[in-house]
Amino acid sequence: MNRTLKVGIAGFGTIGQVVGQALNDGMDGLELTAVTSGNLDKAKSNLNGYAKSVAVVAADQLVDLVDVIVECAPTTAFMSVAEPTLKQGKILVTVSGAAILQHPGIVETAKANGGQIILATGALLGLDAVRAAAESTIHSVKMVTRKPPTSLTKAKFIIENNIDISNLSEPLQVFKGSAREGAEKFPSNVNVAAALGLAGVGADETQLEIWADPTKTRNTHYIDVDADSASFSLTIENVPTIENPGTGRITALSVITALRSIAAPIRVGS
Repeated sequence: MNRTLKVGIAGFGTIGQVVGQALNDGMDGLELTAVTSGNLDKAKSNLNGYAKSVAVVAADQLVDLVDVIVECAPTTAFMSVAEPTLKQGKILVTVSGAAILQHPGIVETAKANGGQIILATGALLGLDAVRAAAESTIHSVKMVTRKPPTSLTKAKFIIENNIDISNLSEPLQVFKGSAREGAEKFPSNVNVAAALGLAGVGADETQLEIWADPTKTRNTHYIDVDADSASFSLTIENVPTIENPGTGRITALSVITALRSIAAPIRVGS
């Protein structure tokens, strides 16, 4: 990388602020140039104390100012960020695997315009192993997600179906089906399953269970992969963020790692 890439952040909440602070602290080959948010005044306030001036702009202005956009917006806003970014042939870094499944045409948009989508690993540790196994034959992939009820109380499916998980005394299975179905019903809660589907045998063939589990204090994922190259199991216990229990702390860190890889002279992992 022989030049510094300008980075913009779309959505300056739980994930965006952590990524912004990391860029402010310094990343070789990258600089934070602009931010957009649903609350521009709050974003300006959160940028106080940054070493360099960062523009706070309307969403439709962001893409013209930067080379890379980190998408941290609500799932409903994904296309309004992703489409203009990729149509201009720029790089989109996101953890919104569920949104990609809902809008698969966005991959063709990137291809047609020379853009690139980088789906950060988010909470899915072991994604490299799944991708490697997919180069040959994967027989089956199953994922069981168990979350503290507080991590699911704002989930679209829970609210729309009036499922009471406020006073559970034992685990309650709230979903069983494919990763694609799970991404449709829980668009903000199972990006892990969406990424697993995209990396492996596909979202329709990836089995998913979601449990509201009062015995858990962390968002926990159990993944079993059976392939002709290897069989492996992963257990991931993500510490929830205080601001948004549905988002694990490691999610923002995975975005930071993905950003560093863009400009790094060495990249570890596929």
